Amino acid sequence: MTSTAQAPLSGARTAQPEHLGHVIFIAAAAAMGGFLFGYDSSVINGAVEAIRERYDIGSAALAQVIAIALIGCAIGAATAGRIADRIGRIRCMQIAAVLFTVSAVGSALPFALWDLALWRVIGGFAIGMASVIGPAYIAEVAPPAYRGRLGSFQQAAIVVGIAISQLVNWGLLNAAGGNQRGHLMGLEAWQVMLGVMVVPAVLYGLLSFAIPESPRFLLSVGRRERAREILAEVEGRGADLDARVAEIEQAMKSEHKSTFKDLLGGGFFFKPIVWVGIGLSVFQQFVGINVAFYYSSTLWQSVGIDPTDSFFYSFTTSIINILGTVVAMIFVDRVGRRPLAIIGSVGMVIGLALEAWAFSSHLVDGRLPSTQGWVALIAAHVFVLFFALSWGVVVWVMLGEMFPNKIRAAALGVAAAAQWIANWAITASFPSLADWNLSGTYVIYTVFAALSVPFVLKFVKETKGKSLEEMG
Repeated sequence: MTSTAQAPLSGARTAQPEHLGHVIFIAAAAAMGGFLFGYDSSVINGAVEAIRERYDIGSAALAQVIAIALIGCAIGAATAGRIADRIGRIRCMQIAAVLFTVSAVGSALPFALWDLALWRVIGGFAIGMASVIGPAYIAEVAPPAYRGRLGSFQQAAIVVGIAISQLVNWGLLNAAGGNQRGHLMGLEAWQVMLGVMVVPAVLYGLLSFAIPESPRFLLSVGRRERAREILAEVEGRGADLDARVAEIEQAMKSEHKSTFKDLLGGGFFFKPIVWVGIGLSVFQQFVGINVAFYYSSTLWQSVGIDPTDSFFYSFTTSIINILGTVVAMIFVDRVGRRPLAIIGSVGMVIGLALEAWAFSSHLVDGRLPSTQGWVALIAAHVFVLFFALSWGVVVWVMLGEMFPNKIRAAALGVAAAAQWIANWAITASFPSLADWNLSGTYVIYTVFAALSVPFVLKFVKETKGKSLEEMG
């Protein structure tokens, strides 16, 4: 599936103000997939220690249960495009909504550890689908003049989903008397945390029935009149609909379907630009950002912070993530991609190094000394802030812009796959690394954050202000 944006023809009018409300609703409904992406990714944070205790497993087995969802993510992301091209974007959203719902119910009511892992793989598949379908659908439906702003709904929805999951977890933990295994509604608290996702999953499914199919898909299956009707809805009846339809059809005919073979070349298997994309994806994950979203409650409890407080700090970190994302959305076109990435890397190095220093202290009565405890807490928020205002947004923007047209789709697929694999490596290794040496683990993340600076300076070219055609 491609999400190539068509520029408006000269003389074609963009959406009129009276249509903007409808267009915003469509984009927001599609971005519910992004909300579920964020929610499902991080809700497990509230259940980690309860799962360890309930099933009496060590760090290595626990890590596999947490990380296995990422296998589903990779498969879902890899197959969503073909599914959407075959049955449509809306049907694909509805399948994802069903999978999110099934995963939530199954995860809340597992028979054993193996089926909990299975439900997480199914949820991961839905995340992978949502990560591809949402941005592509919005790009295909949004009027050209508003495409950038409406496209940012997806990233905003992801970070809001992360924050809401942590707020819900904190509220449920308080209702259960501060015990992840305390009883709520006839279940243990952690089971309710995982099951609550049924609510946004069902809402996502219902909203998918209220929004139109992509005009691009409709034209690809010969439904020209319906495509015209939807273009009229989103761009206004005054738009030159025949010209817009012809424009989209011409773009579809002239598109080059890039394949894996197109990426080969150079002295190291892939073309150099593909390696740069892979490098951006790997660095984004190897600074350890998802430890903050998958394991933060466990991390704070391991240094003596009360479970209820640890859940609250996970929520405040998510709020900082939202604020940082907003900053990135404001400045990415003003400051540029490379400067923002470098600023973020420097800030992450400071935050991670301070965390490594704080965690190197010996625990006193099971807790970090007061000074180190506060330093660790503040540094964690600094790290997330600088990640969110830079690499969290910049990498996705650059991956969508940096590749030549001829290889863009295939190269983006390889870079995204590298990101899921790197995410899995960090997620699966953290519990065992933390058992080995928590401070040493953060030193490793600090080193990767530091190495990202020369990587950007040497290999990454600025894409701000350049058209996609200028990329080759």
